Amino acid sequence: MGWDELLVLWCAVWGVVALVGYGMSLAGATGAQRTVRLTGRIQRVREPRHGGSRKGGISVVVSYRDPASGQEVTVTNDGERSETIITCAWEGREVGVSHPRGRPHAYRFSNTPEEASRGLGGPGFAVFLVYVGLVVLAAVGWGWPWALIGFGGPWALSGAVHLPGAVRARNRRIGQLAAMDTVRGRVVAVLRDVSVDDDGHTSTTITPVVSFTTREGTAVTAYCTSNLPDPAGAYGRDITVHYTSDDPARFTLDRAAERRSEEREVTFHVLALVVLVATAVAGAVLL
Repeated sequence: MGWDELLVLWCAVWGVVALVGYGMSLAGATGAQRTVRLTGRIQRVREPRHGGSRKGGISVVVSYRDPASGQEVTVTNDGERSETIITCAWEGREVGVSHPRGRPHAYRFSNTPEEASRGLGGPGFAVFLVYVGLVVLAAVGWGWPWALIGFGGPWALSGAVHLPGAVRARNRRIGQLAAMDTVRGRVVAVLRDVSVDDDGHTSTTITPVVSFTTREGTAVTAYCTSNLPDPAGAYGRDITVHYTSDDPARFTLDRAAERRSEEREVTFHVLALVVLVATAVAGAVLL
């Protein structure tokens, strides 16, 4: 089988996968559509133990109303090992609770309530793989400049469409940083997780946990993984916390660093757009 036939087969297989995925979405049969999504409220927060593990997230007790029975249900995330964990908690905070349809005991938490999903992530990725195959097929059949056009053109168009939104998000975030309230906090725990890879190399992940009380009297406990010098030795350290009054989960220890990060993201977006446009133009010139 030659390259042409192999690439055509690649596109056909992933095209079928995409069609099946979209068909399942239309029929309401995807895993995401079979998931029950609820809004819960944190009733109690347990402070992490210094030297413990970050796995499972901050331990909380959450209550929500069961849509089937209408009764109030109280659950905890003790022992939870899902990828989405609670990293910032306070009593009264709304969080997401979800479980497969008909299996309420297989629940999991998320930091915020989740919107209903149509489960289009898988089919969308399959379409992307078809696109990759078509670009490579064009390069093989018509010459490699078509690879530059096929790669740079669509991604440059996508970048140009999303750039104004990125700039607006940057400006909104900078405005939030300027309006943040400031309080004193403390590092109440430093969590350590040791992992060993397949080659036997050991790595340690350090996760400081900060606690602060907002001006409104809300006691917040949260993981803090940035802008804290010497995190491994930070246990018991007093810190300055800047937070957004309407959502204390949006906090930082260094507003200037956050502002620079926002500026870098937009700059990177612009540079990437310029490179993609140049790639597409170079391909067109070389035809």
